[in-house]
Amino acid sequence: MFVITADQVGSRAGVDHAPAATTLLNERYAAQLLLSFDQTAGDEIQGVTESAPVALAIVLDLAREQRWSIGLGVGDVRHPLPDAARKAAGAAFISARDAVEAAKRNEARFALRCTPFGDSVTADDVEPLIRLLLMARARRTDAGWEVVDLLEAGRTQKEAAEILDISAPAVSMRLKAAWWQLDRETRPALARLLDDLDANATHLLPDNGRPTPR
Repeated sequence: MFVITADQVGSRAGVDHAPAATTLLNERYAAQLLLSFDQTAGDEIQGVTESAPVALAIVLDLAREQRWSIGLGVGDVRHPLPDAARKAAGAAFISARDAVEAAKRNEARFALRCTPFGDSVTADDVEPLIRLLLMARARRTDAGWEVVDLLEAGRTQKEAAEILDISAPAVSMRLKAAWWQLDRETRPALARLLDDLDANATHLLPDNGRPTPR
């Protein structure tokens, strides 16, 4: 399971963006969330999914806004599930709490935590790769995002050129500057690593509390 916990940066001096963020994420990923995003303590939001690609996509969406410290926790979530994320518990929630605190101390404002099992892939292996992608995307210009958003929505480069009233070569240049092709190739690879991390995470059985592999 994947628990995403995000804490708004500088909320005491600005607008509370948590309500808008929870609404947007719940609309965008409604069918893929085990527990919908909920505003928990203050300006913090939290949601749960069992899909690695969805967890990564949510992290990328939040990071793009550049107003969140984002923690991703991987591991067990206690069942039966409650009706709200703020009422849930489990190892993944503890990991997400540790992660969001760690995220406040690095430039990418993202951290990944889980309880590892054996010698398989660990959070320390995967986190730097996600942070690298986040830092690359943070340097993308507004012009680059214009083109990327159109192509991600299913438009062709020719259609993007027509919509933006620029030349086809200009579209190509923007995509290269945005590292879009590398971005597209990196995301599935990172999702597979997160899947491996989840598959090998330690989870606690409710009846005896002993860690067992999946």
